[in-house]
Amino acid sequence: MEWSEERVEMLKSLWSKGRTASQIAEELGDVTRNAVIGKVHRLGLKSRPSPIRRERERKRRPALAPNPVDARPREVSGRECHWPIGNPREPGFHFCGAPAEPDRPYCAAHCALAYRRSDNSAA
Repeated sequence: MEWSEERVEMLKSLWSKGRTASQIAEELGDVTRNAVIGKVHRLGLKSRPSPIRRERERKRRPALAPNPVDARPREVSGRECHWPIGNPREPGFHFCGAPAEPDRPYCAAHCALAYRRSDNSAA
């Protein structure tokens, strides 16, 4: 497959219209998605966020934990346990919120559940 001027212009046009690399590859024919991505990078065309990443971020919700003072949800800070409690799609879902262990996202109790020591002494 050769990148003729006509194919490059078609690639640029489809890219500017927001088509995915897979869609462009299919429309151009005789070229892979990865070849399209490579050519886009070599041409220096403006990159776009991944459609998969956009979908994930759209679904992402802020980390909420119950506030014992006023019972309203609040965001969990970086130094509080981020262990999820309950189903995120149901009312009452929250994160543990206990003080996190140093350099860990969880409290001591949840670290014990999340991290296991490997036994390298086994032969």
